[in-house]
Amino acid sequence: MRYLVVAPHRSEFPHPITLARGQALQVGERYEGAEGWDDWFLCEAADQAPGWVPAQVIGRDAQGDAFAKEDYCARELDVDPDQVLVGGRVLNGWAWCAPVGGGAEGWVPLRVLRAM
Repeated sequence: MRYLVVAPHRSEFPHPITLARGQALQVGERYEGAEGWDDWFLCEAADQAPGWVPAQVIGRDAQGDAFAKEDYCARELDVDPDQVLVGGRVLNGWAWCAPVGGGAEGWVPLRVLRAM
């Protein structure tokens, strides 16, 4: 899927949480805001700043301890209007994107994107 950026977005998290499959997590508060970004949880992992993780990535073992069900990175892209992005996975109001022609990949809120 290709997207046109229709509004700017800037990340507020310079050190995104990055998880390896099976990595232990401490799951904290659920995101609540007017944006409608459901099912994001503030998580902590060893030696990292807390970061937002989608519910689909969080697993629980038989004891109820949380872990990452897959590799995951919370990196967000800084984007500006009229950029064209190639989108991949969509989760809870965000799309994993990369600029057309290559470059860093990251999450972009769907509210600043228009499908092409």
